[in-house]
Amino acid sequence: MAVMDVDEAVPGEDRDGDGEFLIGLARAFGGAILFALPLFMTMEMWTIGTSVEPARFLAFLVVGLLIMMLLARYSGFEESDGPLDSVLDGFVAFGVGMITGATLLWMFGVLERESGIGGLVGMAAVQAVPAGMGAVLARKQLGGGREEGSARAGYVAQLFLMMAGALFMAFNVAPTEEMVLIAISMTPGKTIGLMALSIVLLHVFVYTIGFAGQEERAEGAGFWKTFLHFTLAGYGLALVSSGYVLWTFGSMDGASLSFLAAMAVVLGFPAALGAGIARLVV
Repeated sequence: MAVMDVDEAVPGEDRDGDGEFLIGLARAFGGAILFALPLFMTMEMWTIGTSVEPARFLAFLVVGLLIMMLLARYSGFEESDGPLDSVLDGFVAFGVGMITGATLLWMFGVLERESGIGGLVGMAAVQAVPAGMGAVLARKQLGGGREEGSARAGYVAQLFLMMAGALFMAFNVAPTEEMVLIAISMTPGKTIGLMALSIVLLHVFVYTIGFAGQEERAEGAGFWKTFLHFTLAGYGLALVSSGYVLWTFGSMDGASLSFLAAMAVVLGFPAALGAGIARLVV
């Protein structure tokens, strides 16, 4: 989205730039559908936009928009020339997610169940966050995204990417009743075992089994330094992300501390996988 002086503008280049943006926009719609399709067809997700407290819902939208803007810094619709481009790409992604969600919910006959404009907007807006994240990621997954994005990211930026992946995966599971039922059936021993499995898989996914885009350890960084700085930190972010999603969707209301911990660990399992995968694909 670089701004070009009028005197330096070349008509052919303008057309090429417009064409690239339109192709990126098409990929964004494709990514929104592909990445968020399970949520578009999940009954619990349909009602969240009308049942969540307004303050939590607003926080959910604001946090989601900020995440899209930061993701766009590394995997936007086109090469980013600065913070303004990332902000614009974030808003475009949110708009793509909103349009995609509203269109599919209307085609599925879901929106027709809501009579008020607030309910209609809420049902579409809650889908716009995960769909918008999918729209941003579509550049890397469905097209020629920037290969150097994650590589040039500093430590804090890489942790953010892990958190974004954890949030995205948590969105796909948190609204379902099955997540609560699993937490109810978990014993303390199984809960601890699931935590250990989540940590092991997070580390293995990122560093060990040779996925395309897999991270390389920094020169001179041994196992324990890598494990502490990325794996354990990433799992901590997965648990924090899980707690945030559970709070947003109202799953924590009235629950005991032990049950809250169990739910966070259960949701932290897919969130940890999302954190590991995010560092491979973003």
